Amino acid sequence: MKAAVGDALRLWHTVRFLRAEQIYGRAWHRLYHPKPRLGPAPDLRQPVGAWRQSAARRPSMIGPDAVVLLNKPGQIAEAADWDRPDRDLLWRYNLHYFDDLNALDAPQRQAWHSGLIARWIAENPPARGLGWHPYPLSLRIVNWLKAHLAGRTLAPDAIASLAIQSRALAGRLERHLLGNHLFANAKALVFAGTAFEGSEADQWRRAGLSILAREVPEQILPDGGHFERSPMYHALILEDLLDLLNLDFVHPGVLPATQVAEWRGAADLMQNWLAAMVHPDGDIAFFNDAAFGVAPSCPELSAYAARLGLPAAGQSEPGVSTLPDSGYVRVAGPTFVALLDVAPIGPDYLPGHAHADTLSFELSLFGQRTIVNSGTSLYGTSPERLRQRSTAAHSTVEVDGQNSSEVWSGFRVARRARPIAVRIANREAGPVVSGAHTGYLRLNNGVKHTREWRFGEATLSVIDRLDGQFGTAVQRVFLHPGVEVDGNGRSGHLTLRGGEQVSWTVEGGEASPVEATWHPEFGLLQPNRCLAVRFSGPSVALTLEW
Repeated sequence: MKAAVGDALRLWHTVRFLRAEQIYGRAWHRLYHPKPRLGPAPDLRQPVGAWRQSAARRPSMIGPDAVVLLNKPGQIAEAADWDRPDRDLLWRYNLHYFDDLNALDAPQRQAWHSGLIARWIAENPPARGLGWHPYPLSLRIVNWLKAHLAGRTLAPDAIASLAIQSRALAGRLERHLLGNHLFANAKALVFAGTAFEGSEADQWRRAGLSILAREVPEQILPDGGHFERSPMYHALILEDLLDLLNLDFVHPGVLPATQVAEWRGAADLMQNWLAAMVHPDGDIAFFNDAAFGVAPSCPELSAYAARLGLPAAGQSEPGVSTLPDSGYVRVAGPTFVALLDVAPIGPDYLPGHAHADTLSFELSLFGQRTIVNSGTSLYGTSPERLRQRSTAAHSTVEVDGQNSSEVWSGFRVARRARPIAVRIANREAGPVVSGAHTGYLRLNNGVKHTREWRFGEATLSVIDRLDGQFGTAVQRVFLHPGVEVDGNGRSGHLTLRGGEQVSWTVEGGEASPVEATWHPEFGLLQPNRCLAVRFSGPSVALTLEW
């Protein structure tokens, strides 16, 4: 009975934040399945300008019927291989995206691509199978059209299929999900409605533009961050905007000038945000769902933006840089870069990609990732997915074995931590950033976690205080796989990949290095170490000196 009540409360604390359109949209999405419309395709619009080279990903096709997706190989030897139940859902989704059409050296694989497109059309009849779900539809429509606009002309049957796919997408928009999914739906409608001409194409384009008119200002915060607070999804949405700007180069005057100008301004802000949220190695930090290899790399995105005439992203200055609307802080010195999470976990009505990582941080020393969060290697509803979203998988504090935000299932969050009392002070010894969160106030005795980062020229002290009664508490600091750790109890050393030495000391607790795992890409696991500090009182201080 108690468990049933707990489950009901958790469900209530999950759904009470949803928007009405998500609730009725879910029912509509399950019940309404329009029949495919198979009429002839509209005429293609003749390009006026030239498509600029887009941001490229790593190749995923290794043969005419062989792929490596999410670091897992697979065959597409027969029709059933498009949706084999022994494959993860995300892997099967990626199979239907056709990202390889615009990956590095894609023209060299054009014969493979043409054959696979023809097979997809023959083996995935309209409205049947996973490939006709709205998200794969959206990404595939854009990928086929990008390849076509880049000069790898699609066959007539592919053009006919694109029209059928666009009609299917127009009737199955993901309003029950909103966020990056609806953004991708809208982008695909704009692409289809611009690449084709005529009244039907105009309807697709207008529908997509209408959604983007609402979603761009909703999803892109004033500081340039994407509102889901995932650097990986931020990079994907930035790519979406750059692709839309590229489309305007090909078909100038078809898209509204005011809206194109808005996209350009948003892309400029997003570039600056991304530049602030990368490590010295040039790639993203791991907050919320984030991993390498899903979005184009940051250098690829920067080069793409430059080809579209956007100014280069501003360089982050030494000292403290704040991203106040999204809730992150960057602190940089001569030998270090720290990225601090004092952010909400995401928009209240859309926390699907959130982790229980409030007040976590990442740190690079001497240009090398040193302290990390654990990353993301899978989606779904497995225990491992839940563990990767948990507080215990992040460089922050876990109290009484509980998550700071109640993550559950694959993409659900009930009660969630909210950052409070965030302050930044510039003291003579160096900057101090502090903040607290409300996530543990739901515990029986109500516990408030406050964290303070004190920076010196070559030192960092991370001071955690817990106000309220608790049984056990652990401060965890996850180390990059290239970092070795020795010592125990109150002191020890870290050895970086370049041989640099970092000393660590602990006050208020007992530290021990433990085995852990880091997940830099989907489908990858790398062993690493975690310095776990068990509280012996209300506060713990970990100090690093290098």
